[in-house]
Amino acid sequence: MSKVLIVAGEPSGEEHALSFLPQLIKLRPDLEFWGVGGERLKEHGVDLKYHLSDFSSMGFTEVISKIPFYKNALSQITAAALSSGTKDAILIDFQDFNLRLAQRLAKNGIRVWYYVAPQAWAWRPWRAKTLAKTVHRLFTILPFEQKWFSSRGVKQLTSIPHPLMKNWQPSIEKLKTNFWDKRMLSHPRIILLPGSRASEVRPLLPIFVETIKILKNKIPDLHVTISKVDHLDARLYDCAKEIVDKWISPEELPETLLNIDVALAASGTVTLGTGIMGVPTVVTYQSSLVNEFVVRKIIKYEKAVSLTNLILDEMVFPEFLQQQVRSPLLAHCVLSWLNHPDDWNAMVKKLSRLPSMLSGSSEEVFDLMAQEME
Repeated sequence: MSKVLIVAGEPSGEEHALSFLPQLIKLRPDLEFWGVGGERLKEHGVDLKYHLSDFSSMGFTEVISKIPFYKNALSQITAAALSSGTKDAILIDFQDFNLRLAQRLAKNGIRVWYYVAPQAWAWRPWRAKTLAKTVHRLFTILPFEQKWFSSRGVKQLTSIPHPLMKNWQPSIEKLKTNFWDKRMLSHPRIILLPGSRASEVRPLLPIFVETIKILKNKIPDLHVTISKVDHLDARLYDCAKEIVDKWISPEELPETLLNIDVALAASGTVTLGTGIMGVPTVVTYQSSLVNEFVVRKIIKYEKAVSLTNLILDEMVFPEFLQQQVRSPLLAHCVLSWLNHPDDWNAMVKKLSRLPSMLSGSSEEVFDLMAQEME
């Protein structure tokens, strides 16, 4: 059996991995996968050396506090790759860790497949040079990325459909059949998506709960659904028990979104999912003041935080960051859509462009990996 390292250090990375791994396993049953991931990768036979629940972090302050852990993990994973005779490594997103790992692996002759390009076009563009020197192939998932990286020296590029387009395909197909008439705003339904990390859920969910209380004073029959992540401490969700009508898992999300009118969401891949499914979404992000200072003053990032807005090149989803994340403001946004169906429909029409911008065939990925991996 040939060993292949796979590193999916956060839930979105595991989602990306599941867009290609099952097919790759079928094409190359002789490959044995090991590395970093969650329960879903474990179910597909990946031998986990680290669990993503211990691996993932958010924001600069949280990353800094885990630097000793990451340094040790870099050394341990590199040593394990060399001692096991691993010839190929699939590194998925998780850029700060995976770029360092890619450099170590490439230096030791291990071929690096970097799946989901880091957002170097947003900040730290010099990372393109690092990728050009270290990766065997870079896979891009956003429409504008291939041209951007190619112009900066990355030659081995493959553009692929966004993994959500494959993983959510059955629900997307259902959406196409009744895109305009699938919801009737007379009995509104809202979903809360407070994130997949404790550092997101802890500050955001109480604000979401207060927002729902404001909304229910105006719309008593408002139906509330929440996506709950199993690997987090269940007590984080206690504040929402009195206002939630339905609890779902992340795996149930795409099908659930077929019958949702609006969403309150933490910034992340999920806000692209709500965009693909045509659900108007209020995007929120709240982190430490240190993180805010670094982003605004040092990195000087001033673009949209939602992938939906970045891809459409327009602020379609309203974004509330840091101190702006206040329940009266969020409630006002939601009410403006629910009370004005024309505005709601105008947003849904803009969102209808997304699926075609992210579509395409992923067969090339399977073929490349299956043919070239030793």
